[in-house]
Amino acid sequence: MRSLLFILTLAIGTAVGLGLTWITTVDGYGPGLVRSGPWAAWPKAGTETADPYARAALARAGELPLELADGIAFVASTDSAGRALDGRCDIRLTGELPQARFWTLTVTDGQGRLIENAADRTDFTSAEVVWNRDGTLDVALGPRARPGNWLPTGARDRIVLTVRLYDTSVGLASRTSDAPVMPALVTESCP
Repeated sequence: MRSLLFILTLAIGTAVGLGLTWITTVDGYGPGLVRSGPWAAWPKAGTETADPYARAALARAGELPLELADGIAFVASTDSAGRALDGRCDIRLTGELPQARFWTLTVTDGQGRLIENAADRTDFTSAEVVWNRDGTLDVALGPRARPGNWLPTGARDRIVLTVRLYDTSVGLASRTSDAPVMPALVTESCP
């Protein structure tokens, strides 16, 4: 009887532990989240000091995160009003990006896969984008072509945006995890 109780306790403890780890790592890399509007980053996920939840999430996803010395990645799956990013809608990314030597903006589907499209474009880099006169950025995202900076969304119902800042002082020079000001994401129209 005692051994049965021990085995039952061990099984329940294992199930609860694994379940809580799954829940903690299913949407991101565990604790250590830095948020700026709809943008989220885990600055320490690619470092030696990453917590066990970040390591578990990275192992499960098979990803290789940026080392803090290389840069930082900010991910957005909602607009600035908190609505899920819908690739069937027209979305506008506007504002300033933190200072970085180089950056990329990538649009993927809800599972993190690049979206195939007729324009054969899935991202912008700091070398390609057309800047506003005041140094701000204005990028249109949507299923239909737009003049200027446009990223096609393939009319997917869920999209995710990732901004990777390379050789940046964000979270590096100051060794803090204070979130920088990131561009706004506005859903302009939806069918």
